[in-house]
Amino acid sequence: MAKKSLSTELDAFISPFRIDGSSKFHLQSHKTNAKGGLDKEAGEKILDANRKRLAEFQEKLFAQDRWSVLVILQGLDAAGKDSAIKAIFEGINPQGCEVTSFKQPTNHELEHDFMWRCVASLPKRGDIGIFNRSYYEDCLVTRVHPELIRHAKIPPKLVTKNMWRERFEDIIAFERYLSRNGTMILKFFLNISKEEQRKRFLDRLEEPGKIWKFSMNDVTERARWGRYQAVYQDIVRHTSTKVAPWHVVPSDHKWFARVVIGSTIVAALDRLDLRFPRADKASLEEFAKVRKALEQEDAGTRKKKQP
Repeated sequence: MAKKSLSTELDAFISPFRIDGSSKFHLQSHKTNAKGGLDKEAGEKILDANRKRLAEFQEKLFAQDRWSVLVILQGLDAAGKDSAIKAIFEGINPQGCEVTSFKQPTNHELEHDFMWRCVASLPKRGDIGIFNRSYYEDCLVTRVHPELIRHAKIPPKLVTKNMWRERFEDIIAFERYLSRNGTMILKFFLNISKEEQRKRFLDRLEEPGKIWKFSMNDVTERARWGRYQAVYQDIVRHTSTKVAPWHVVPSDHKWFARVVIGSTIVAALDRLDLRFPRADKASLEEFAKVRKALEQEDAGTRKKKQP
């Protein structure tokens, strides 16, 4: 019997959550507490297997030096982005992976277009780049807080009712451009319920090791929950494409969110058919000479040590 491909093996944890623009998207139809028929113990085994697979793929990705991978993580406060990065990418070589967290834009960043700071952090060939939030924040926070547009120094005549549709068009074109140049884009929206967010905020307040994560601004933004949900739905609906689909990840159970994200990344890398580079004939002949010289050097050293 033929061995199943990774994509087939892991498909149950990928396809149900993949949005590629081929059908209508409604955020409310996606459950935040789904577990894919697994329990936590089974999920942890898949997560552990995916870590090992990811480490192997990353080594080949780095050695081949052709493709790059961009992982985008979006989600409301306490959705689990930081912990997902730590759990999924544990054990891989940091030399070929970089995490960039995008927070409130600095004055210098506001002197440029809204995607500039993200473009400056794109992964180079052979690398995995992880964006903890991204250029999508400028289609999210700025819509929930329209007053922030004034700080972006955009000419007033360009701030119109078509602005968000135009940004979606720019993002789609940008992601198509990256894809055509060898960057595989994997986008994840960590979909958490309002009740689960409440519980996680309480956990942060009760545990000394987590309280540093809490901010009063988190509570302020929580009051705008409905608006954030509506805008995220609009973002996913208008920027999901075949080359850069969104994955709406059920995130009430952190372990299952990690199964979905890790499985998606591993299956995508598997489809790239990554291989270690092969040496050409001339190099192999040269390597044979080097090996012979090293072996003779070792034999000579051992001969000198004999009494």
